[in-house]
Amino acid sequence: MSTSIIRADDVHKSYGRGQTRFDALKGVSFSIGEGESIAILGKSGSGKSTLMHILALLDAPTNGRLTLGEIDTRSLKGRRLNRTRNKTFGFVFQQFFLVPNASVLDNVTLPLKIAGVGAPERKRRGIAALEQLELADKAKNKAVNLSGGQKQRVVIARALVNNPRIIFADEPTGNLDSKTGAIVEDILFGLNREHGITLIIVTHDEDLAARCDRQLRIRDGELVDDTAQGVAA
Repeated sequence: MSTSIIRADDVHKSYGRGQTRFDALKGVSFSIGEGESIAILGKSGSGKSTLMHILALLDAPTNGRLTLGEIDTRSLKGRRLNRTRNKTFGFVFQQFFLVPNASVLDNVTLPLKIAGVGAPERKRRGIAALEQLELADKAKNKAVNLSGGQKQRVVIARALVNNPRIIFADEPTGNLDSKTGAIVEDILFGLNREHGITLIIVTHDEDLAARCDRQLRIRDGELVDDTAQGVAA
């Protein structure tokens, strides 16, 4: 068993109070090993997106504990929280969240700029990330002029630029045709296998989920299934 990189212990998340209270997560517990690929599955409103936001330190549990490596994340506040999130995670979303009139390189290096990395080093690491995605020739292009598949590859390059330990992918192929989506999937799973990056995918796509090492199924805020399996060829 690989070393645990994230562990959730009896994680609850509630919104509102009294009669308006909604329990989005109801005592979810599991651990994720370093280098695993995980699919989080569930219908709309099941709590899967809430769970991803908590795992990615974009939100905090109402009760319970989330551990990142050896760190109890309840101890992370302010700048330390932001720095930990920026250095540890990369994000790939269905909506690309690119700055349309900025260059591809500027979009990719945005996390480095937020982290205070100097311009020469930002450029070096940005180009290196684009080369991994075979997009170095598009570095000066405006993001608005790219195809959907190219935009998603830019998003993956942006996710990689800080050398993250974990990539979170929220419906990463949802806006792509099946052929382009398959290419993006292959890139993500290649990064997982070849570089040991832990991959956590939130998806409705059963075929995509079947490629992961494990599937966590969420229903009405509860973990109802945790299935380990071999990676599909």
